[in-house]
Amino acid sequence: MVILRAGLCPGLTAEMIQLLKANSIATVVDLVSSDLEEVARKCSLSYKALVAVRRVLLAQFSAFPVNGADLYEELKSSTAILSTGSRSLDRLLDSGLYTGEVTELTGAPGSGKTQVEALQRIQVARVFDVYKMLDVLQELRCSVSQQVLSSLGPVKVLVVDSVSAVICPLLGGRQAEGLALMMQLARELKTLARELSMAVVVTNHVTRDGSSGHLKPALGRSWSFVPSTRVLLESREGTWGKASTRRIASLTKSSRQPTGIEVELDIGSCGVLEESPAASGEGC
Repeated sequence: MVILRAGLCPGLTAEMIQLLKANSIATVVDLVSSDLEEVARKCSLSYKALVAVRRVLLAQFSAFPVNGADLYEELKSSTAILSTGSRSLDRLLDSGLYTGEVTELTGAPGSGKTQVEALQRIQVARVFDVYKMLDVLQELRCSVSQQVLSSLGPVKVLVVDSVSAVICPLLGGRQAEGLALMMQLARELKTLARELSMAVVVTNHVTRDGSSGHLKPALGRSWSFVPSTRVLLESREGTWGKASTRRIASLTKSSRQPTGIEVELDIGSCGVLEESPAASGEGC
């Protein structure tokens, strides 16, 4: 929220600001949303001067209008859908990972969050705290925006495994600082996804709801608004003739698919996703 002050725009004098504040108009929003004829009468100010000031403030602080059709065409040209390598998981995600979005994989230890990320042509950065992670993300954004490409080609997918490991130690005693750092990390991830057309994938731990006992993603309500898509991975007890590493993936948040869809994944010994016979059918 921008406070009215002298020098903010031409014509906005200290005397005018004093008169406006005496009538409960202290911010840019207060002024531009007011009835200027009434303000001019109450404050004994020139109506034409107020109109001129409001016009300048709107030009300086209003969002630039965007035509919906133009925005749609831009999204069509910039959005890509990247396959995960598993037909069943791609179906759950409505064809795969979408650039410009954050996708979250949640699950208990041993549920297969890390194994499901078996990829080729990857670069690894090992970080053990949120400060180093923010540094790495900012360096990545700088290098990609300057079109500095590695020998492996442009970066299209960013995987953070796991986001809760660097955030959870900061929550609790230093609640305010921890929440601030968590949301700063969220902004960095969403900026990389949106502005650089990346598909961002994060993994997250789960906790149990105190009232129902059901599994829920860690990091609380504030973080729940960060990912566009959430998938819960759960272990399935092995049955006769089947590997014990079989997993169930459930869609718990999506803007494109109905939640509650489940598919079965078969994770091999090296973390490679293999199609199981049940994966070829529709998810229930």
